[in-house]
Amino acid sequence: MMQLNVWGGAGEHGRSCYWIGNEQTSILLDCGVKREGFGEYPLIDPTKVAELDAVFLSHAHEDHSIAIPSLYKLGYSGKVYTTRLTAQQLPGYYAAWEKHIKLQGGELPYDEADIARVQYAFIEDMAPPQQWIELSPTLRICWGRSGHMLGSIWMLLEINGKRLFFSGDYSEDALLLGTDVPVDIINGGIPLDVAIIDAAYSTDTEYQNEKLEKLFTTAEEILNEGGQLLLPVPVCGRGQDLLLLMRQRFPETPIRAEYELIQAMELMLQHADWLKPGMEHVVTEALNNESFEFIHNEDQRERLFHEDMANSRAAIWFTSDGMMQSPKSQWYYEQFRTNMTNGILLTGHVAMGTRAQRLLAMSDEERGCQLKMVRYKIHQGLPDVRKMTQSLSSKHKLLVHAPKKETDALLKQLASEGIEHLLSLQPGDTVNL
Repeated sequence: MMQLNVWGGAGEHGRSCYWIGNEQTSILLDCGVKREGFGEYPLIDPTKVAELDAVFLSHAHEDHSIAIPSLYKLGYSGKVYTTRLTAQQLPGYYAAWEKHIKLQGGELPYDEADIARVQYAFIEDMAPPQQWIELSPTLRICWGRSGHMLGSIWMLLEINGKRLFFSGDYSEDALLLGTDVPVDIINGGIPLDVAIIDAAYSTDTEYQNEKLEKLFTTAEEILNEGGQLLLPVPVCGRGQDLLLLMRQRFPETPIRAEYELIQAMELMLQHADWLKPGMEHVVTEALNNESFEFIHNEDQRERLFHEDMANSRAAIWFTSDGMMQSPKSQWYYEQFRTNMTNGILLTGHVAMGTRAQRLLAMSDEERGCQLKMVRYKIHQGLPDVRKMTQSLSSKHKLLVHAPKKETDALLKQLASEGIEHLLSLQPGDTVNL
C-alpha cells in the first residue's frame, strides 16, 4: 500500500519533509529544519533513505532545504530535483545555518563532504512550467512557479499510479514574483490522491492590501516622530517587495539596505522570467535611480546611523535576518534601543527561542525601543486555502506549515463550510493512500 509519512512540516512551522512510497518505490518532498534550539530536524527513517528513487525540493529557504545533506550521509545517492535558481542559492543558506549553529554552540548532523555529495537535476531544463516530465516508467512530475521566492515551485507528481499535489510555499500576492496558478488542479480537473497545501497563515482572513495599509501606518508613526525604522527580512523573498513598496510610499525618506538584499534584487533581473509582467522595468529603474543606499561594511553602517541620530533624520533600514539572530542584527538592536522613538517592524514568522521572539515578548520599556509585528503575505491564509481546497478534487487535503492548534482551527472553519477530506496532522503521522 502506498503511504504518506509526515517526517516534518505538518502541525508546525518548519522542517518540511514528506515521504511517499511503498515497498517498491518511494520519493521525498523537501528536507528542512525548524529554527529552534540547535535546530529541530525531520523525523527521518534511516532505513528508508538509501532506497529513495528521488528527492524533490520546492525552494531554498532553510525550513525546506537545510537537512538535504543528511540524506546523503544516511546513504542516499540519487538526485535532488529542483530549480537551478534554488540550487544556486543553497550554498549561502548552508553557510548561514552552519554559522548560526556554531554561534549557538551546537553541531550540524552532516559535514562539508555530505554537502558536496548533493547532486542536483534542474527541472526547468527538462520542461517548461505546467508540462509533464517523465523521470521513470512509474514517476513523472509537472511543476510551476509558486510565487514565494526566486526559484520556488509547486509540484504535481504521479508515482506508481498515485497522483499528488504539493503546493510548496505558495502565494499569488507578491509584488514582484510571478505565480503559475495550477488552474486545472484547483478547479478539480485533475483528480488527486493527496494534496499537501500551504496553510501557514491558518485562520488569518486579511488580504495583502489590508496588511500593507497596517504596515505603512505603523511605519509612518515611527518615522513621523523622527525615529529610525528597522525591517529585518530574509535575504531573498519578501525583502525585495518591501524595499520597493517602502520606496513608493516614502519617496523622501532615506532607505539603507544591506548589500546582500540588493544582490538578491539584481539576481531577479538576471532571471526576469520569474517576475510578473512589467516588474523587470520596476526593479531596473529602482536600482539605476539610486533609490537605496547600499550598506557594504560596518564602518559605513555606523557612520550613517550616527549621522541620522545626530541630525534627528528619520530613515528606514533593511537587514538580512528575519529572526534577528545574527551579530549584525544584534548591533542594530543595541543602537535602536537607545531611543524610544526608534522602531523595529517584523513582517514574517518568528520562531520560538530567537532574538526576535524574545524581543517581541518584552514591553517597550524593557526593550528600549518600539517593536511591531505586521505580516507581509507570502503564504496562504484562510481565503486562499478556502479557494484552493473547495474545488480541488482530492481524497486527502493535508493542511501544513502552521502549528497544530492553528491548523485544527482552520480545518474546523473550512469543514463548517462544507469542504471535505481535510487533514490536520503532525510529525510521525501516516496517511494510507
